[in-house]
Amino acid sequence: MARIRYEHVSKRFDSTLVVDDLDLSIEDGELMVLVGPSGCGKTTALRMLAGLEEVSSGQILIDDQGVNHMEPRERDVAMVFQNYALYPHLSVYKNMAFGLRLHHEPKEEIDRRVREAAQMLQLEDLLQRKPRQLSGGQRQRVAMGRAIVREPKVFLMDEPLSNLDAQLRAQMRAQIARLQRDLGTTMLYVTHDQVEAMTLGHRVAVMRLGVLQQVAPPPELYARPVNLFVASFIGSPTMNLFEAELHRESEGLRVSFGSQCIKVDPALVASRPGLVHYGGHRVVLGIRPQKTADATLMDTGDTESTIVATVELREDLGSEVDVHVAIDARVPTLEAVIEATEAREAGVAGRPQGSFIARLGADTEARVGGQVKLWLDPRALHFFDPNTGMAIYD
Repeated sequence: MARIRYEHVSKRFDSTLVVDDLDLSIEDGELMVLVGPSGCGKTTALRMLAGLEEVSSGQILIDDQGVNHMEPRERDVAMVFQNYALYPHLSVYKNMAFGLRLHHEPKEEIDRRVREAAQMLQLEDLLQRKPRQLSGGQRQRVAMGRAIVREPKVFLMDEPLSNLDAQLRAQMRAQIARLQRDLGTTMLYVTHDQVEAMTLGHRVAVMRLGVLQQVAPPPELYARPVNLFVASFIGSPTMNLFEAELHRESEGLRVSFGSQCIKVDPALVASRPGLVHYGGHRVVLGIRPQKTADATLMDTGDTESTIVATVELREDLGSEVDVHVAIDARVPTLEAVIEATEAREAGVAGRPQGSFIARLGADTEARVGGQVKLWLDPRALHFFDPNTGMAIYD
Protein backbone atom coordinates (compact mmCIF):
# COMPACT_ATOMS: atom_id res chain seq x y z
CA MET A 1 0.00 0.00 0.00
CA ALA A 2 1.07 3.59 -0.47
CA ARG A 3 0.36 7.24 0.23
CA ILE A 4 0.35 9.55 -2.79
CA ARG A 5 0.91 13.31 -2.90
CA TYR A 6 0.60 15.77 -5.73
CA GLU A 7 2.48 18.91 -4.69
CA HIS A 8 1.70 21.95 -6.87
CA VAL A 9 1.70 19.76 -9.97
CA SER A 10 1.06 21.41 -13.34
CA LYS A 11 1.12 20.05 -16.87
CA ARG A 12 1.37 21.98 -20.12
CA PHE A 13 1.01 20.73 -23.65
CA ASP A 14 2.79 23.49 -25.59
CA SER A 15 0.95 26.66 -24.52
CA THR A 16 -2.11 24.85 -23.10
CA LEU A 17 -2.27 24.45 -19.32
CA VAL A 18 -4.04 21.12 -18.76
CA VAL A 19 -3.45 20.63 -15.02
CA ASP A 20 -3.03 23.77 -12.93
CA ASP A 21 -1.23 23.66 -9.56
CA LEU A 22 -2.76 20.40 -8.35
CA ASP A 23 -2.38 19.83 -4.60
CA LEU A 24 -3.88 16.50 -3.57
CA SER A 25 -3.11 13.79 -1.01
CA ILE A 26 -4.38 10.22 -1.30
CA GLU A 27 -4.10 8.27 1.91
CA ASP A 28 -2.75 4.75 2.31
CA GLY A 29 -5.49 2.29 1.34
CA GLU A 30 -7.86 4.99 0.12
CA LEU A 31 -10.02 4.85 -3.00
CA MET A 32 -9.86 8.37 -4.42
CA VAL A 33 -11.99 9.27 -7.42
CA LEU A 34 -11.07 12.08 -9.81
CA VAL A 35 -14.23 13.31 -11.51
CA GLY A 36 -15.08 16.10 -13.91
CA PRO A 37 -16.25 16.81 -17.44
CA SER A 38 -14.22 15.83 -20.51
CA GLY A 39 -11.05 17.88 -20.84
CA CYS A 40 -10.80 18.82 -17.16
CA GLY A 41 -7.34 17.25 -16.74
CA LYS A 42 -8.25 14.21 -14.64
CA THR A 43 -6.75 11.58 -16.98
CA THR A 44 -3.60 13.67 -17.44
CA ALA A 45 -3.23 13.80 -13.64
CA LEU A 46 -3.49 10.01 -13.49
CA ARG A 47 -1.05 9.51 -16.38
CA MET A 48 1.52 11.73 -14.67
CA LEU A 49 1.30 9.49 -11.60
CA ALA A 50 1.74 6.41 -13.81
CA GLY A 51 4.76 7.97 -15.52
CA LEU A 52 3.08 8.07 -18.93
CA GLU A 53 3.22 11.89 -19.01
CA GLU A 54 6.00 14.13 -17.74
CA VAL A 55 5.29 16.66 -15.01
CA SER A 56 5.81 20.27 -16.18
CA SER A 57 6.22 21.62 -12.65
CA GLY A 58 5.69 20.44 -9.10
CA GLN A 59 6.31 17.01 -7.65
CA ILE A 60 4.52 13.67 -7.29
CA LEU A 61 5.45 11.48 -4.33
CA ILE A 62 4.64 7.86 -3.51
CA ASP A 63 5.41 7.04 0.13
CA ASP A 64 7.34 10.32 0.44
CA GLN A 65 9.61 9.38 -2.48
CA GLY A 66 9.63 11.68 -5.49
CA VAL A 67 8.79 9.77 -8.66
CA ASN A 68 8.94 12.52 -11.30
CA HIS A 69 12.02 11.05 -12.94
CA MET A 70 11.27 7.37 -12.37
CA GLU A 71 10.37 5.11 -15.26
CA PRO A 72 6.79 3.75 -15.15
CA ARG A 73 8.01 0.22 -14.33
CA GLU A 74 9.91 1.56 -11.30
CA ARG A 75 6.85 3.14 -9.66
CA ASP A 76 5.09 -0.10 -8.63
CA VAL A 77 1.71 0.95 -10.01
CA ALA A 78 -0.75 -1.04 -12.11
CA MET A 79 -3.17 0.56 -14.54
CA VAL A 80 -6.54 -0.55 -15.87
CA PHE A 81 -7.52 1.16 -19.12
CA GLN A 82 -10.84 2.03 -20.72
CA ASN A 83 -10.19 -0.24 -23.72
CA TYR A 84 -9.06 -3.32 -21.71
CA ALA A 85 -5.75 -3.59 -23.68
CA LEU A 86 -5.82 -7.40 -23.73
CA TYR A 87 -3.68 -9.49 -26.08
CA PRO A 88 -6.21 -11.10 -28.45
CA HIS A 89 -4.04 -14.14 -29.24
CA LEU A 90 -3.47 -15.06 -25.59
CA SER A 91 -5.81 -16.90 -23.24
CA VAL A 92 -7.26 -15.26 -20.16
CA TYR A 93 -4.68 -17.09 -18.05
CA LYS A 94 -1.77 -15.90 -20.20
CA ASN A 95 -3.09 -12.34 -20.33
CA MET A 96 -3.22 -12.22 -16.55
CA ALA A 97 0.21 -13.84 -16.21
CA PHE A 98 1.93 -11.75 -18.89
CA GLY A 99 3.39 -9.05 -16.63
CA LEU A 100 4.63 -11.58 -14.08
CA ARG A 101 6.43 -13.54 -16.81
CA LEU A 102 8.14 -10.35 -17.99
CA HIS A 103 9.44 -9.92 -14.44
CA HIS A 104 10.64 -13.56 -14.44
CA GLU A 105 8.53 -14.60 -11.48
CA PRO A 106 8.71 -18.34 -10.65
CA LYS A 107 6.13 -20.45 -12.48
CA GLU A 108 4.53 -21.65 -9.23
CA GLU A 109 4.17 -18.07 -7.97
CA ILE A 110 2.60 -16.97 -11.26
CA ASP A 111 0.09 -19.81 -11.10
CA ARG A 112 -0.82 -19.03 -7.48
CA ARG A 113 -1.42 -15.34 -8.13
CA VAL A 114 -3.38 -15.88 -11.34
CA ARG A 115 -5.67 -18.47 -9.78
CA GLU A 116 -6.24 -16.38 -6.65
CA ALA A 117 -7.16 -13.35 -8.75
CA ALA A 118 -9.37 -15.48 -11.00
CA GLN A 119 -11.24 -16.72 -7.94
CA MET A 120 -11.73 -13.14 -6.68
CA LEU A 121 -13.09 -12.08 -10.06
CA GLN A 122 -15.09 -15.24 -10.78
CA LEU A 123 -12.99 -16.07 -13.82
CA GLU A 124 -11.98 -19.63 -12.91
CA ASP A 125 -14.04 -21.18 -15.71
CA LEU A 126 -12.79 -18.72 -18.33
CA LEU A 127 -9.01 -19.05 -17.95
CA GLN A 128 -8.52 -20.92 -21.25
CA ARG A 129 -10.75 -18.66 -23.34
CA LYS A 130 -9.50 -15.93 -25.69
CA PRO A 131 -10.69 -12.31 -25.25
CA ARG A 132 -12.94 -12.54 -28.33
CA GLN A 133 -14.95 -15.23 -26.54
CA LEU A 134 -15.71 -12.95 -23.58
CA SER A 135 -18.34 -10.32 -22.89
CA GLY A 136 -17.36 -6.72 -22.17
CA GLY A 137 -17.76 -7.22 -18.44
CA GLN A 138 -15.63 -10.37 -18.50
CA ARG A 139 -12.89 -8.61 -20.47
CA GLN A 140 -12.83 -5.80 -17.93
CA ARG A 141 -12.49 -8.33 -15.12
CA VAL A 142 -9.54 -9.90 -16.95
CA ALA A 143 -7.92 -6.47 -17.24
CA MET A 144 -8.45 -5.96 -13.51
CA GLY A 145 -7.07 -9.42 -12.80
CA ARG A 146 -3.92 -8.62 -14.77
CA ALA A 147 -3.41 -5.61 -12.48
CA ILE A 148 -4.24 -7.50 -9.28
CA VAL A 149 -1.70 -10.30 -9.85
CA ARG A 150 1.12 -7.76 -9.86
CA GLU A 151 0.28 -6.88 -6.23
CA PRO A 152 1.25 -3.21 -6.80
CA LYS A 153 1.39 -0.38 -4.31
CA VAL A 154 -1.16 1.61 -6.30
CA PHE A 155 -4.02 0.78 -8.68
CA LEU A 156 -4.81 3.36 -11.36
CA MET A 157 -8.12 3.06 -13.20
CA ASP A 158 -8.92 5.28 -16.18
CA GLU A 159 -12.65 5.22 -17.09
CA PRO A 160 -12.65 1.40 -16.80
CA LEU A 161 -16.44 0.99 -17.07
CA SER A 162 -17.30 3.50 -19.79
CA ASN A 163 -17.64 0.81 -22.49
CA LEU A 164 -20.16 -1.25 -20.51
CA ASP A 165 -23.94 -1.01 -20.46
CA ALA A 166 -25.77 0.39 -17.43
CA GLN A 167 -26.47 -2.96 -15.74
CA LEU A 168 -22.89 -4.17 -16.14
CA ARG A 169 -21.54 -0.86 -14.87
CA ALA A 170 -23.58 -1.23 -11.70
CA GLN A 171 -22.32 -4.79 -11.20
CA MET A 172 -18.72 -3.82 -11.84
CA ARG A 173 -18.92 -0.82 -9.49
CA ALA A 174 -19.89 -3.16 -6.69
CA GLN A 175 -17.11 -5.57 -7.62
CA ILE A 176 -14.44 -2.86 -7.74
CA ALA A 177 -15.54 -1.50 -4.35
CA ARG A 178 -15.45 -4.99 -2.86
CA LEU A 179 -12.03 -5.76 -4.36
CA GLN A 180 -10.52 -2.53 -3.11
CA ARG A 181 -11.89 -3.19 0.36
CA ASP A 182 -10.56 -6.76 0.38
CA LEU A 183 -7.14 -5.87 -1.03
CA GLY A 184 -6.75 -2.62 0.90
CA THR A 185 -4.66 -1.17 -1.91
CA THR A 186 -4.48 2.56 -2.62
CA MET A 187 -6.52 3.33 -5.73
CA LEU A 188 -6.92 6.40 -7.95
CA TYR A 189 -10.00 6.08 -10.14
CA VAL A 190 -10.79 8.50 -12.98
CA THR A 191 -14.31 8.94 -14.36
CA HIS A 192 -16.64 11.54 -15.83
CA ASP A 193 -19.62 9.66 -14.37
CA GLN A 194 -20.66 11.24 -11.08
CA VAL A 195 -22.69 8.15 -10.11
CA GLU A 196 -19.49 6.09 -10.24
CA ALA A 197 -17.67 8.78 -8.32
CA MET A 198 -20.26 9.04 -5.55
CA THR A 199 -20.78 5.29 -5.11
CA LEU A 200 -17.12 4.23 -5.27
CA GLY A 201 -14.99 6.94 -3.72
CA HIS A 202 -13.95 7.16 -0.09
CA ARG A 203 -13.31 10.74 -1.16
CA VAL A 204 -14.03 12.47 -4.46
CA ALA A 205 -11.92 15.18 -6.09
CA VAL A 206 -13.84 17.38 -8.54
CA MET A 207 -11.88 19.07 -11.33
CA ARG A 208 -12.74 21.73 -13.89
CA LEU A 209 -10.41 23.09 -16.59
CA GLY A 210 -7.38 21.60 -14.84
CA VAL A 211 -8.19 23.16 -11.46
CA LEU A 212 -9.16 21.15 -8.39
CA GLN A 213 -12.49 22.49 -7.12
CA GLN A 214 -13.25 20.41 -4.02
CA VAL A 215 -12.12 17.21 -2.28
CA ALA A 216 -14.53 15.59 0.16
CA PRO A 217 -16.37 12.36 1.02
CA PRO A 218 -19.44 11.89 -1.22
CA PRO A 219 -22.06 12.93 1.39
CA GLU A 220 -20.21 16.18 2.10
CA LEU A 221 -19.74 16.89 -1.59
CA TYR A 222 -23.49 16.52 -2.09
CA ALA A 223 -24.59 18.43 1.01
CA ARG A 224 -21.97 21.20 1.10
CA PRO A 225 -20.67 22.00 -2.40
CA VAL A 226 -18.10 24.79 -2.30
CA ASN A 227 -19.24 26.55 -5.46
CA LEU A 228 -21.80 26.61 -8.25
CA PHE A 229 -19.80 24.27 -10.47
CA VAL A 230 -19.64 21.49 -7.87
CA ALA A 231 -23.30 22.06 -6.93
CA SER A 232 -24.45 21.73 -10.54
CA PHE A 233 -22.10 18.86 -11.46
CA ILE A 234 -22.80 16.62 -8.48
CA GLY A 235 -26.31 15.23 -8.16
CA SER A 236 -28.83 13.79 -10.60
CA PRO A 237 -31.09 15.45 -11.57
CA THR A 238 -28.92 18.52 -11.28
CA MET A 239 -29.55 21.13 -8.58
CA ASN A 240 -32.15 23.79 -9.41
CA LEU A 241 -30.46 27.21 -9.48
CA PHE A 242 -32.18 30.61 -9.63
CA GLU A 243 -31.24 34.24 -9.19
CA ALA A 244 -32.86 35.32 -5.94
CA GLU A 245 -32.88 37.95 -3.21
CA LEU A 246 -32.69 37.55 0.54
CA HIS A 247 -35.01 39.64 2.70
CA ARG A 248 -34.68 40.38 6.41
CA GLU A 249 -37.92 40.13 8.36
CA SER A 250 -38.73 40.13 12.04
CA GLU A 251 -39.09 36.34 12.00
CA GLY A 252 -35.82 35.81 10.11
CA LEU A 253 -34.86 35.54 6.44
CA ARG A 254 -37.02 34.92 3.41
CA VAL A 255 -35.82 34.32 -0.14
CA SER A 256 -37.67 35.41 -3.27
CA PHE A 257 -37.06 34.12 -6.79
CA GLY A 258 -39.32 35.41 -9.54
CA SER A 259 -42.83 35.60 -8.12
CA GLN A 260 -42.11 32.90 -5.53
CA CYS A 261 -41.12 33.57 -1.93
CA ILE A 262 -40.30 31.04 0.80
CA LYS A 263 -38.90 31.17 4.31
CA VAL A 264 -35.34 30.18 5.23
CA ASP A 265 -35.18 27.82 8.18
CA PRO A 266 -33.59 29.53 11.24
CA ALA A 267 -31.46 26.44 11.88
CA LEU A 268 -30.07 26.74 8.35
CA VAL A 269 -29.20 30.39 8.95
CA ALA A 270 -27.48 29.42 12.20
CA SER A 271 -25.40 26.80 10.38
CA ARG A 272 -24.50 29.32 7.64
CA PRO A 273 -23.81 32.54 9.55
CA GLY A 274 -22.51 34.21 6.40
CA LEU A 275 -26.09 34.46 5.16
CA VAL A 276 -26.95 37.31 7.54
CA HIS A 277 -24.63 39.60 5.58
CA TYR A 278 -26.67 39.01 2.42
CA GLY A 279 -29.97 40.32 3.76
CA GLY A 280 -31.35 42.73 1.15
CA HIS A 281 -28.88 41.50 -1.45
CA ARG A 282 -28.89 39.21 -4.48
CA VAL A 283 -27.90 35.57 -4.14
CA VAL A 284 -28.11 32.41 -6.21
CA LEU A 285 -30.57 29.99 -4.65
CA GLY A 286 -30.07 26.24 -5.03
CA ILE A 287 -32.66 23.53 -4.36
CA ARG A 288 -32.07 19.84 -5.03
CA PRO A 289 -34.96 18.01 -6.73
CA GLN A 290 -34.85 15.34 -4.01
CA LYS A 291 -35.58 17.97 -1.33
CA THR A 292 -39.11 18.64 -2.60
CA ALA A 293 -42.50 17.00 -2.11
CA ASP A 294 -46.09 17.25 -3.32
CA ALA A 295 -47.55 19.61 -0.71
CA THR A 296 -51.10 18.28 -1.24
CA LEU A 297 -49.97 14.89 0.10
CA MET A 298 -48.43 16.36 3.26
CA ASP A 299 -50.01 17.40 6.55
CA THR A 300 -47.20 19.57 7.93
CA GLY A 301 -49.22 22.79 7.72
CA ASP A 302 -46.09 24.56 6.48
CA THR A 303 -47.47 27.04 3.94
CA GLU A 304 -44.41 29.29 4.02
CA SER A 305 -42.25 26.75 2.19
CA THR A 306 -44.55 26.05 -0.76
CA ILE A 307 -44.71 27.28 -4.33
CA VAL A 308 -47.38 26.79 -7.00
CA ALA A 309 -46.36 26.28 -10.62
CA THR A 310 -47.54 24.79 -13.91
CA VAL A 311 -46.34 21.31 -14.87
CA GLU A 312 -44.48 21.22 -18.21
CA LEU A 313 -43.26 17.62 -18.18
CA ARG A 314 -43.86 14.51 -16.09
CA GLU A 315 -41.29 11.68 -16.15
CA ASP A 316 -42.45 8.48 -14.47
CA LEU A 317 -39.52 6.50 -13.05
CA GLY A 318 -41.52 3.76 -11.35
CA SER A 319 -41.02 4.42 -7.65
CA GLU A 320 -40.57 8.16 -8.25
CA VAL A 321 -41.71 10.90 -10.61
CA ASP A 322 -39.65 13.79 -11.94
CA VAL A 323 -41.92 16.80 -12.48
CA HIS A 324 -40.65 19.78 -14.50
CA VAL A 325 -42.47 23.03 -13.72
CA ALA A 326 -42.10 26.54 -15.13
CA ILE A 327 -40.62 29.15 -12.77
CA ASP A 328 -40.54 32.83 -13.71
CA ALA A 329 -37.17 33.37 -12.06
CA ARG A 330 -33.93 34.06 -13.89
CA VAL A 331 -31.61 31.09 -14.17
CA PRO A 332 -27.93 31.97 -13.74
CA THR A 333 -25.69 30.93 -16.60
CA LEU A 334 -23.01 28.84 -14.94
CA GLU A 335 -20.28 29.86 -17.35
CA ALA A 336 -21.05 33.53 -16.72
CA VAL A 337 -20.76 33.00 -12.99
CA ILE A 338 -17.46 31.15 -13.38
CA GLU A 339 -16.08 33.83 -15.68
CA ALA A 340 -17.14 36.43 -13.13
CA THR A 341 -15.32 34.43 -10.47
CA GLU A 342 -12.13 34.29 -12.47
CA ALA A 343 -12.27 37.93 -13.59
CA ARG A 344 -13.84 39.21 -10.35
CA GLU A 345 -16.53 40.91 -12.41
CA ALA A 346 -19.89 41.85 -10.95
CA GLY A 347 -23.21 40.47 -12.13
CA VAL A 348 -24.60 37.19 -13.32
CA ALA A 349 -25.99 36.71 -16.79
CA GLY A 350 -29.21 34.77 -16.93
CA ARG A 351 -32.12 33.76 -19.05
CA PRO A 352 -35.61 35.08 -18.25
CA GLN A 353 -37.28 31.87 -17.15
CA GLY A 354 -36.21 28.45 -16.04
CA SER A 355 -37.54 24.99 -15.42
CA PHE A 356 -37.66 23.62 -11.87
CA ILE A 357 -37.31 19.85 -11.41
CA ALA A 358 -39.01 18.22 -8.43
CA ARG A 359 -38.51 14.54 -7.62
CA LEU A 360 -41.82 13.41 -6.11
CA GLY A 361 -43.37 10.19 -4.90
CA ALA A 362 -45.16 7.97 -7.39
CA ASP A 363 -48.50 8.87 -5.77
CA THR A 364 -48.39 12.50 -6.96
CA GLU A 365 -51.34 13.62 -9.08
CA ALA A 366 -49.29 16.25 -10.91
CA ARG A 367 -50.20 16.25 -14.61
CA VAL A 368 -48.85 18.13 -17.62
CA GLY A 369 -50.69 21.43 -18.08
CA GLY A 370 -52.05 21.44 -14.54
CA GLN A 371 -50.77 23.18 -11.46
CA VAL A 372 -48.88 21.52 -8.66
CA LYS A 373 -48.19 22.77 -5.15
CA LEU A 374 -44.63 21.92 -4.15
CA TRP A 375 -43.10 21.93 -0.68
CA LEU A 376 -39.42 22.93 -0.66
CA ASP A 377 -37.50 21.74 2.38
CA PRO A 378 -36.44 25.02 4.09
CA ARG A 379 -33.61 23.19 5.88
CA ALA A 380 -32.02 22.08 2.59
CA LEU A 381 -31.63 25.32 0.66
CA HIS A 382 -28.27 26.30 -0.82
CA PHE A 383 -27.01 29.84 -1.32
CA PHE A 384 -24.18 31.15 -3.50
CA ASP A 385 -22.60 34.56 -4.01
CA PRO A 386 -23.70 35.75 -7.47
CA ASN A 387 -20.41 37.58 -8.08
CA THR A 388 -17.99 34.79 -7.19
CA GLY A 389 -20.07 31.62 -7.51
CA MET A 390 -18.83 30.52 -4.07
CA ALA A 391 -21.20 28.89 -1.59
CA ILE A 392 -22.24 30.99 1.38
CA TYR A 393 -21.42 29.22 4.64
CA ASP A 394 -19.31 30.98 7.27
